[in-house]
Amino acid sequence: MSVDVSWRIILCALLVLLFAEDSSAREITRIRWKEVEDDTKGQQHNPEIPDLQQLSKDNHLPIKHNIDDDHQKHAHAHAHLSSHMDHMDPSDKIFFTIKDLKVGNAIPIYFSHGDPSTSPHLISREEANSIPFSLAKLPYLLEFFSLSKESPQAKAMEYTLTQCEVEPMEGETKLCATSLESMLDFAQATFGMDTQVKALTTNHLRKSVAPLQNYTLLEEPKEILAPKMIGCHTMPYPYVVYYCHSQEGGNRLFEISLGGEHGDRVQATGVCHMDTSKWDPDNPSFRVLKIKPGTAPVCHIFPADNIVWVPLIS
Repeated sequence: MSVDVSWRIILCALLVLLFAEDSSAREITRIRWKEVEDDTKGQQHNPEIPDLQQLSKDNHLPIKHNIDDDHQKHAHAHAHLSSHMDHMDPSDKIFFTIKDLKVGNAIPIYFSHGDPSTSPHLISREEANSIPFSLAKLPYLLEFFSLSKESPQAKAMEYTLTQCEVEPMEGETKLCATSLESMLDFAQATFGMDTQVKALTTNHLRKSVAPLQNYTLLEEPKEILAPKMIGCHTMPYPYVVYYCHSQEGGNRLFEISLGGEHGDRVQATGVCHMDTSKWDPDNPSFRVLKIKPGTAPVCHIFPADNIVWVPLIS
C-alpha cells in the first residue's frame, strides 16, 4: 500500500493521528504496557537490526535477555507445517531469496499480530523530548515508568536503548524516532526538504488465522525503483519508537501480493538486500537460508507496523 503526498500534507495528516492517539507516556505504561507479559515475545526478527546477543559479546553490555528463547515457546502452534519447520524458530520465517519471487511460488512466512489494546501509543515530540532516551538513564526510566529492573519490560527497554545507541554500519545512517515529527525530520534530512515521498506498508486485506503459513505469490512482484529508502521498524518500548535507517545502495524494494493457505490475503512490502557481506555471520537469515554473508541476497517482508519511505521519482 502506498501513498504519494507532499511533506506538508504528510505532516498535517500524521499530526492529526498523533493528537488522536496522544496520551501521557507514564499513564500508558501503567495501564497498558505493564499488562504485556513480554513485549519482545513474538517480535519478528529484523535482519537489518544488529543481534542483541552479539552486541553484548562485542561491547561487554550487561544484557541477558535472549529473544530467541522467547520465540521458541510458540513453535508448538505450527504443527501443520513440515517437520523441518517445526524445529526452527517460527518468527525466523520471514526470509526468502530473490529467486523465490515468482508467480505461483509458495513461501512460508510468519506475521506477528499484536493486540491493539495492549500496544504502546504515540506521544508528541514535546513529551518525548521531556523523557530521557538513553541506556545510561535506564534506572531513572524504570522508576519513571514504575517498572521492576527484573521485569520483561525492563529487558525490552534495555534491548531497544542498546540497539539505538550502536554505531551505524559503514554507509548507513540511522535514528531511533520517538515521535512522528522526529521520523519526518530524519526522512527530510535523508531525501531533501522539498522531496515528495511514497510511504509503503504491509497491508493485511483479510484477518490472519495463523501467524505462520505458506503464502503464494498471486501476481508478478512490482519493483519500486528508488535511489534511496528508509526502513522504520517498531521497537519494544513503553511508547512508540521507530528504528529508522537508510543504507547506501544494494537494496531492491518490492510490492508483493500474497495469498495464504488459509485464505489470508496480504499486500506486502518486501526488500531484497543484495549485499550482505558486512552483516553479522550469526544473523538468523543466514541460518534459515543456509547461506553465508555476501554469497547471496537476503529478502524479507516488512511487518504491518513498519513503514518504508522512498523519494517519489517524477
